[in-house]
Amino acid sequence: MDLHDIIEHIAEDSPVYTERFGLQVVEVPRRLEQFPYCGRIVPEFKDENIRELIYGSYRIIDLIRHNACFITAVIHGSRDILRLTKGFLLGDLPR
Repeated sequence: MDLHDIIEHIAEDSPVYTERFGLQVVEVPRRLEQFPYCGRIVPEFKDENIRELIYGSYRIIDLIRHNACFITAVIHGSRDILRLTKGFLLGDLPR
């Protein structure tokens, strides 16, 4: 499920919350521009360069490479992050 799918799913129940969620899920990671290490290390990966910010029930996963942050996933906290990110978390990002 990608971000667009998440927003559509939320819209089924609450159009008002959908707009707020969509705006905030984009706004929350903006602090990474100045503070790339402000999120916590994702416990499942135990890698200081794979971090997350929490917004509501969602985990915004970012990968730090060369002092730049790349948002790699937005995942509901109840989902299995290891299964959902297997093979794509690091993707084709510069090492």
